[in-house]
Amino acid sequence: MIARTTVRLPDELMKRAKRKAAAEGRSVTALIEDGLRQVLSSDPRSRRPRRTLPPVSSAQGGLMPGIDLNDTTALQEMDDLESISRLK
Repeated sequence: MIARTTVRLPDELMKRAKRKAAAEGRSVTALIEDGLRQVLSSDPRSRRPRRTLPPVSSAQGGLMPGIDLNDTTALQEMDDLESISRLK
């Protein structure tokens, strides 16, 4: 089945299409068909390789016991104590 439709094109584009079709000895309809087929077959989404996403971590947990992120003084003190213990 062939569907009829109306396509609105800028005048200059239509003039160029008519010249191109006449030079090739075919209709503007055939030119539009070929153009649409080419655009649809070269859809970049269909040729783009699928991305593989990194695995999602299944780790569970949270903060170590005794750590309060709102108490920056205590965090700094714990960091200092850890640094001192590494120096020994």
